Amino acid sequence: MTSIRIAQIRRGLLAVASAQVLVALPSWAGAGTDPAVDAGALAADGAQSSRADGEKTPVKLKEVVVTAQRRTQKLKDVPISVSAIGEAALQARGMANVADLSSAVPNLQVSTTPGDSTAAQISIRGMAGYNPALTWDTPVGLYVDGVYIGKTQGSVFDLLDLERIEVLRGPQGTLFGRNTMAGAINLVTRPPSGDFSAMAQVGFGNYGSKVGKALVDLPAIGKLKATLGARIERRDGWVRTTPGSSTPELGNRHNEEAFAALRYDATDNLTIDYRYDHSKTSQYPLFNQAVYSQVGELFGIPGIIVNPDRQTTASVNAPEFERVRIDGNALTVNWKLGGAGTLKYIGAHREMHWDDALDLDGSPIALAQTQRLSRYRQNSHELQYLGSAGPWNWVAGLYYFGDKGYTENPQSFFFGSAIYTSNYGFDTRAHAAYGQVDYRLGERWTFTAGLRRTDETKDISRFLVANGAVVIPFGTHASKAFGDTTVTLNAAYKLGDNHMLYARYAEGYMSGGFNGEAQDPVSAVTPYLPEKQKTFEVGSKSTFFGGQASLNAALFYNRIDELQEPVFTAQGSAGSAVLNVGKAHAEGVELEAQWHPTPDFTLHANYGYLHTKYDRFMELGVNVADNRAVVHAPRHTASLVATDTFLRTGNGSLTGTLEYRFTSGFYAYPYQLRLADPTQQVAANSHIGSQAMVNGRLAFSGMNWGHGLDGEVALWVKNLTNVAHVSNVIDFGPGFANLRVANFDQPRTFGIDVTARW
Repeated sequence: MTSIRIAQIRRGLLAVASAQVLVALPSWAGAGTDPAVDAGALAADGAQSSRADGEKTPVKLKEVVVTAQRRTQKLKDVPISVSAIGEAALQARGMANVADLSSAVPNLQVSTTPGDSTAAQISIRGMAGYNPALTWDTPVGLYVDGVYIGKTQGSVFDLLDLERIEVLRGPQGTLFGRNTMAGAINLVTRPPSGDFSAMAQVGFGNYGSKVGKALVDLPAIGKLKATLGARIERRDGWVRTTPGSSTPELGNRHNEEAFAALRYDATDNLTIDYRYDHSKTSQYPLFNQAVYSQVGELFGIPGIIVNPDRQTTASVNAPEFERVRIDGNALTVNWKLGGAGTLKYIGAHREMHWDDALDLDGSPIALAQTQRLSRYRQNSHELQYLGSAGPWNWVAGLYYFGDKGYTENPQSFFFGSAIYTSNYGFDTRAHAAYGQVDYRLGERWTFTAGLRRTDETKDISRFLVANGAVVIPFGTHASKAFGDTTVTLNAAYKLGDNHMLYARYAEGYMSGGFNGEAQDPVSAVTPYLPEKQKTFEVGSKSTFFGGQASLNAALFYNRIDELQEPVFTAQGSAGSAVLNVGKAHAEGVELEAQWHPTPDFTLHANYGYLHTKYDRFMELGVNVADNRAVVHAPRHTASLVATDTFLRTGNGSLTGTLEYRFTSGFYAYPYQLRLADPTQQVAANSHIGSQAMVNGRLAFSGMNWGHGLDGEVALWVKNLTNVAHVSNVIDFGPGFANLRVANFDQPRTFGIDVTARW
């Protein structure tokens, strides 16, 4: 293929992609992004590229390394469904935390919890964690450098030195353990190098956005290496409030992060890593906008009009805030035992203060107000033994996790006529032992078997007072032991250097527990059981055209037993009750592709299809599975990313990135599909519509500013088409005039970043 022809194809694809994304077709559900290769880190394998002479030497996709199986492997050799987004691609696509990942990989949907921008709701293959109570666990495990983050509350934080993000889809019950039934997300940071380098960045944008960031990798002092970093962000809210409101604005950003990473190379075989991270948020939450009420006005009160369209002004009367502080410590020790393998220890301690206050009705009258004042801490210890001998590879480990927390949850309804004092506390102690073995049979076959045993104990304390009357007395306490054994079996077959087929069976589970927001003494001490999943998956990983293109595919079927569903209830104090409702299944397809025909142009695409269904949903002894909505399970997810360096000069290059993401609609709560009980909510009232989002970045980089400075100036935009998309809905039900409040995603934002590197 001639260089002229490649250039024509590249420009044509960019033109088509631009036309599609600018009109933001909501029905588009074609191919999407491949996070498996870092567009900014693709290698030319020694080939040279020159715009001046028009010559384009084909290049190969860079090998991507992941730790999805607790050891370093090439992505193409890992026989599970896993994606990785590298550092340069994260920067080009404006990703800094888990909330930015939605639709970036197949069958992954991420949003924040209703009214709060600091707690994530993560869904992989239709299995989601969306209960904001601290007592509830989630089916998707979140990790930072292998350290499990126990709660999604406070999990929307930026990491300044991200090297890559790995997304593992399907149960990871053997190597990662409890609460990875749907999958796991591992945020991997860059270790100190011991060579001096530094970066400083300032950014400005609309809504008064100001961001400052600095990183420095210090020269080694003997055997000690260190990296330091800090970030500060200020941005006005995109919803302004009227005079007399309790807050001046809503949806602003006011946060700070800092970290210190140390590496001590004690010997050639012993490395010790320590990391401290700190984040602090003090801002106003998202606007809980009233979008529907049965009588058009809230309980017929004049002037309090509901509006289904996104508002940029609000009138609220209750105190509103989000205040989060997180301090984390992690210690990792790697000890190479020569030919006997490697011992690895990962220990961590994290503490979190997570407070929020919400005006739930989004109006200037005192209809529904709530606060959550939470304290949380966790400790974990893991010892791994990794080794290999001939055709064998193995990893074995021991694991301990413990956490403890409490929440004070005062609430007020109907002008203060209904006041609740709602408090709960909990703690967890979990132990596990696991092992996984690979056996290579010849040059083509690899067989894998893994087993993990987990035992844990959970305790709950609950206290509830309604209008001065004790509903659940102080000192109400319960304890329950849970346990589970999970298995993994895998067979992989290499058709050659460029093609691999695999088949996988895996099990996972989500912990049982207690309802921290229980409304009566009996349910407060009644546990719900662990949710369990069995997955059957087949897939392939291939490269084509001499390494210029790749395609990964997976087909899966999940069976879920003892399904846990949290159901929001507006009866009594506002909260959610977690119930074991029965069984469900899910099936789907995942495709990831990338094409890198020249050193300057890269195209990434992904697509996920998902079909989910309840097989049994028990309610008051009746199976109502055919009349219940499966939640957080969009039928289609897709994205398309084109990156092109279309101008090179003697003092830098100009690179553009255009990204389109699509997520089809889904239900937020497992309510009735058809009206069978007029006292209960209908699922259609909390349905989240499809979303088509366009983001872009244009960066002039590689500028020589003298004195060893390398500069970059970048323009960026998010939500280019200014789509008014609903991210969350709460339906208060018939007892509350069918009031519905919604959170909208932020409108179009844009800005400029100026970066200097030494």
